[in-house]
Amino acid sequence: MKQKIQTAIFTMLIVAGSLFSVTAQDASTILKNMDDVMYSPKDLTGVNKIILIDKNGKQESREATVQQKGNDMRMLRFTAPASQAGIAVLSLPNDVMYLYLPAFGKERRISTSVKSQNFAGTDFSYDDMEAKPYTNKYTPKLLKTDATGFVLELTPKGQSDYSKLVVTINKANFYPEAMDYYDKGNNKVKEAKYIFKKVGNYWNAEEIEMTDLKKNHKTKMQMSDVKYDTGLSNDEFTVRKLKQ
Repeated sequence: MKQKIQTAIFTMLIVAGSLFSVTAQDASTILKNMDDVMYSPKDLTGVNKIILIDKNGKQESREATVQQKGNDMRMLRFTAPASQAGIAVLSLPNDVMYLYLPAFGKERRISTSVKSQNFAGTDFSYDDMEAKPYTNKYTPKLLKTDATGFVLELTPKGQSDYSKLVVTINKANFYPEAMDYYDKGNNKVKEAKYIFKKVGNYWNAEEIEMTDLKKNHKTKMQMSDVKYDTGLSNDEFTVRKLKQ
């Protein structure tokens, strides 16, 4: 009888220990792990195919080049079609963003108050395009854990048109699998789905599909020809370079 009691206690301790190992990964740690995956390369370059899909299924394609350095510098520039070529957005440290429109021949700084607006007709806002770790922008709360993922609620730390984001994070590799966006009325207004693929030492967001639920409109961003750690200079992320 004594042996059975000891065995039962030992089993309970093992179960409690395994539960602790899951809960020990608090929300902040999980979100930081996601940031580490998304911003782990020193730099990257790639080609982005952008597909706009309206409510009737009609598609419109665009192409852009993408450059990123560290976790706070990113430039996206349209290369096709001709009507969009040259339009570019530059994200810099300290919440600084610029938009360049070739038709006007000059850059425009994007104020915080308009970062919720859609970028160049896509379903991604300027805020979505910003190069900035999620840990700097949001306060996380762990909602649940299951066999394959973590679900976090993210509350904006600063000014935002979103009341919260709910993100599902892959449990094994810590990349985001899905993200839901809620407005100030707590209504889900957008949702994103991610497909990640290992490229060399890094996980690459091969496709991001963003859906505007109000407009019933989708934008797919498909990344290809990705190159990591090529030694990009800070000079590639300047207003002067934006205008070239």
